[in-house]
Amino acid sequence: MIKFIKSLYVTPRFFYALAILAALFLMSYWYNLLYGWLWIAVLGLCLLVLIEISMLFSKNGLKGERILPEKFSNSDLNPVLIRLKNSYGHKIEIAIVDELPVQFQKRDFFKTITINGNEKTTFQYEVLPVERGEYHFGNVNCFVSAFFNLVRKRYTFSQSQMVKVYPSFIQMKKYDFLAIDNRKSHFGLKKIRRIGHTMEFEQIKEYVRGDDARTVNWKATAKQGKLMANQFQDEKMQPIYSIIDSGRVMKMPFEGLKLVDYAINSTLAFSNIALKKKDKVGVINFSNKLRSLLPAQAKKTYLNTILEMLYNLDTQFLDSDYGVLQSLVRRKITQRSLLMLYTNFEHISSLQRQMPYLQAIAKKHVLVVIFFENSELKSLAETTASNTAEIVDQTIAQQFAFDKKVMLRALQSRGIQAILTSPKDLTVNTINKYLEIKARGLL
Repeated sequence: MIKFIKSLYVTPRFFYALAILAALFLMSYWYNLLYGWLWIAVLGLCLLVLIEISMLFSKNGLKGERILPEKFSNSDLNPVLIRLKNSYGHKIEIAIVDELPVQFQKRDFFKTITINGNEKTTFQYEVLPVERGEYHFGNVNCFVSAFFNLVRKRYTFSQSQMVKVYPSFIQMKKYDFLAIDNRKSHFGLKKIRRIGHTMEFEQIKEYVRGDDARTVNWKATAKQGKLMANQFQDEKMQPIYSIIDSGRVMKMPFEGLKLVDYAINSTLAFSNIALKKKDKVGVINFSNKLRSLLPAQAKKTYLNTILEMLYNLDTQFLDSDYGVLQSLVRRKITQRSLLMLYTNFEHISSLQRQMPYLQAIAKKHVLVVIFFENSELKSLAETTASNTAEIVDQTIAQQFAFDKKVMLRALQSRGIQAILTSPKDLTVNTINKYLEIKARGLL
C-alpha cells in the first residue's frame, strides 16, 4: 500500500478540473439547478481517476535505462541516451525528470514524450561539462499517464551512475583529422611556407626541375653521369614539452572554462599531433613547486598516459615560482627541446620579474611563451561609451590590452617565441606555432 501511494501522483489537469468544479459549486448558490449536475460531474471525475489508476497499476508497464558514454569530454557537448519500452497495450505520455550531477547546477530538467502501445523509443539530450572530475547521476524518474492524464505512476531507473570528465578528447580528434587534411586553413590553421630544410638525410635521388640547386650531390652526379640530389625529410623524434603553469593566474574563468582547462585541452590536442609527426612529447605541471612531470616519449600509447595525468591536474591558489621551473629544465631536460609554456601575465611588472628565468631557459631550448588576451576587457574596449563612467572603464580596458601587446614585443625582442591568444583560439594558434617552428627548422 505504501509503495502504491508513493508512486501515485496527480497531474495539473486534475487540479484544473477541481478548480472548475469548485467555481461551479459556488455559482450553484445562485443557480440551484447546477447543484445536482455538479455532483454527477464529481462522480464522473472520480470514475475517470479510478479507470486511469487501474490502467496504470495493472502491471509494470514501463522499462527504461540511462545509457552514458564511458567518459565525457570537457567543454564539449556530450550525449546522454534514455531508452524506454512501453509494455502497456495503449499509448502513454511520459514526463521525464533526470537527476543531473551537481556540477551542472540544473534543477529544472523536464522532458515529455509519447509512446504508442508495445513500442520502444530512445530519447537523447546533451550536457556540457566545464570541470574535470567525477560526475554522479541520480535517478531517472518517469511519470506515466494514460488517456485522461489525470494521474501518473512514477517509475525509477538507473539509480546511480558515475562518469569521469576528461580533457577535451573531442577537440583532440578534430585537430588530429585537420593535421592530415588539406583543408586545415578553412578552420584557421594556416599553411607555413618552408624556409630551407632540416638536415636529416633521407636518400639520394635524380635531380628534377624545381629541386633546390644547393642539394645537388656532385660526387653521386659524377658517378652516375647525371644530376643527382640529396633528399631531406623533417627531423623526427625531437623532444617537445608542454609546460602548464597551475598557479593562481590560471584560475581565471572565460566562458565558463578556467584558463588551465583551456591549456589542458590544447596540450592534449597538440601532443596528439606532435606524436603523429613522430616527435617525442612530454608534460610538466608546476606552480610554487614541481607538481608532475612526464618525460618526453614517442610511443603512440603515451597519449593515454598524458590524458590520465591531465585528468587530475588543477590550479593552485599560489604564485608560480619560475626559478623552480628554470632549475627543473636545467636538470631534467638535457637535450635541446621545444618548450610550450602555458601561463598568463596581467601586468608588465609580473613579466619583468620572470624575464631572467625565461631568458635562461631560452638560451638552451626553443621556448614558446603562451599567454592570454582578456576577452572580457577586449569586448569592453571595443564598445561605444555613452557616459563618463563608461569612458573611464573603456580607457582602462584599452590600457590593459595595450600592455599585453607590449609584453608580447618584450618577449620577442629577447629572442623568446611568444603567442598572445584569446582562450577560444588557443589550440589553433599553438598548433600553428608548432608547425611554423618545424617548418623553419628552429629546433
